[in-house]
Order: sequence, then C-alpha cells, then structure tokens
Amino acid sequence: MKNILVTGGAGFIGSNFIQHLLSQRDDLHIINFDALTYSGNLDNLSAIQDSDRYQFIRGDICNQDGVSCLFQQYHFDAVVHFAAETHVDRSIKDPMRFIQTNVVGTANLLQAALGYWEKLDVPAKSAFRFLHVSTDEVFGTLGKDDPAFSETTPFAPNSPYAASKASGDLLVRSYFQTFNFPAVITNCSNNYGPYQFPEKLIPLIILNALNGKPLPVYGDGQQIRDWLYVEDHCRALVDVLEKGTLGETYNIGGDNQPANLEIVKTICVILDELRPASDGQPHENLIQFVPDRPGHDRRYAMDTRKIEKTLGWRPLEDLQSGLRKTVIWYLENPEWVQKILQRPSFQDWLQANYVRRGEGKA
Repeated sequence: MKNILVTGGAGFIGSNFIQHLLSQRDDLHIINFDALTYSGNLDNLSAIQDSDRYQFIRGDICNQDGVSCLFQQYHFDAVVHFAAETHVDRSIKDPMRFIQTNVVGTANLLQAALGYWEKLDVPAKSAFRFLHVSTDEVFGTLGKDDPAFSETTPFAPNSPYAASKASGDLLVRSYFQTFNFPAVITNCSNNYGPYQFPEKLIPLIILNALNGKPLPVYGDGQQIRDWLYVEDHCRALVDVLEKGTLGETYNIGGDNQPANLEIVKTICVILDELRPASDGQPHENLIQFVPDRPGHDRRYAMDTRKIEKTLGWRPLEDLQSGLRKTVIWYLENPEWVQKILQRPSFQDWLQANYVRRGEGKA
C-alpha cells in the first residue's frame, strides 16, 4: 500500500493513527479528508503538517459529489474510514446529524470507493482494502455476569449514535457480500490518550481537576467500559489493514473493565502526585454526581481472542500505564488544551450537558 485515504483524520483516533502509520512506514503517502467539525483539530497533526508524505483536504463525506471527485482525482491503495459523529450525549440532542454522517456519509464513501475499485487493474484490485472503524456500542449493553461481546454478538444499539454506527457496519458488510468489495470492519472499545477532545470522560476529568472544577460523574458512576489506549488501537488497525481477512470483523479492546468512578479516582490519584492542588486537598474531593443520561449502557466488555489468535495483536498498555501517559500528555501540552477550552461552542456544550444536567435542567 502506497497511497492511503484516511477520513476523519483530524479527529482523536484518526490523527493518532496517521502519526503512528507514518512513523512505522516510510514508503507511503496519506491523504487526510476531514470536514473539521467541532472535534476535528489540525493542531493534532502539527508535527507532520509539512511532511511531503501527508496532505490534508477539507471535505465532508456527506457531500456525494465531493467524495466522488476525490476518487477521480487521486489513486488510493486503501481507505481507512474514521469520519463519524461519535459522542452519545450529542446524539441524544441531535440524532439526525448522526444519521446523516454515520449512515449517509458512509454510504457515499462506499459507493465512490466501489466505483473506483471496479475500474482498477487486477493487481491493484486485489491489493485494495477498505477498513471501516466502528465501536463496541453497536452490541448494546451487558449485564454484570454476561460474557463479553464477540464478533458474532447480535447488534442491539441503545442510542442514536450506536444505531447509526451499526447501520454503517451493515452497509459495509453488504458491499462485501453483494459486490465482493474488499472491506474489513473493526469494533473497538472506549479509547483514551493524547489529542482526545475534552468532552469525553477522561480528558474532561483531567482538565476540570487541574482547574479546580467539579468532576461530573453520571448516575452512581458504576458504568463499566473496556478502556483501550489509543496507540494500542492504532497498532491493531495496522494489523487488520495489512493482514486481516476480507469480509471479517475484529473486536479490539484494552482488557480493562473498571467502573467509571474508578477511572475518575485513579486520575485523581495520578494528579495528586504529579500536580497537587494549590489548597493541598485531594482532587477526589471535586467529584460531583450528576443525573444519568437517557439510555446509558451499563457495561461493555470485548472478547478479543479472534484478533489475538489470528493476527497476533495484544494491547501493550494496562490501565495504570495508559492513564499515566495520558495525564502527562495533557500536562505537557497546555497550548493545545487552551485552544480547545477557549472555543465558545465547547463552553456551551459543557453548560448544556453537565452544569444544567447537575441543576436538573437537562
């Protein structure tokens, strides 16, 4: 693979993936196609913005003509599809935006890629890959003693976000089954690490704690997630892209299933060590429980035996090491943080989703 199209590459996982891939391979060129919505941030890629192996094109996968022109103008050996609306809370407030991007946008990309692929010569056609990056939330929720999600777990999405991603997954599967289109799907658990937009739990807690603000925890804080350090996810995606079997899906997880409240308390302990509060009080004192969000899934867990056995991948970071690396990154990148925090749209979101929820107005 020499030329790779990455959609949504200015987002959290996409930007980490681009930097990881360029650091591992010196024989490829990446085109980053991103609409730069609220969570897209070219500052994530400032270290490589002048590289002759990287090119940014601003565009929206919902624009069918724009996507078609992209495939007419460039030669691609692979597509890695990250572009998506991703936050459950936002999907509750604006479901149609998620349907448009995650369903219609994915369909646009698939159709353009199919038309491009069908015209390739035989060797290029055989080498082409389309990697669709999805989520564990398509499987719904687990009870306390239920077995972890496997690749054959039936879809049972419980939020507009999860339903829109499940729809995208099914579209990709249908193109493989109907057209023999060379697609592969990954379903990952909750990611965390550098460059994550701070409306998500872990960066929000880190930044609020540093600023002495309340640490909002939904409900009783006992929701369980399988936390995956983003660099481990990027390694898995490269393995699937290069070695995965066409038409297959692969679960990717971090083998960590703590309750959200435990995550918050662990971050507080790390910050107590690395950046003690000016008043000497433990950061844990800032924890504030807020009303739970509607339809909040109780537990996720991923069975990753398939990718481990067939591709030899395993996560390298455990929760303690990954969280410590993440906290240190946010401490060492205050300029990146401040640019995000100063966005009026971000402050409006915090007010709507946490402050007003805490006041019983959401």
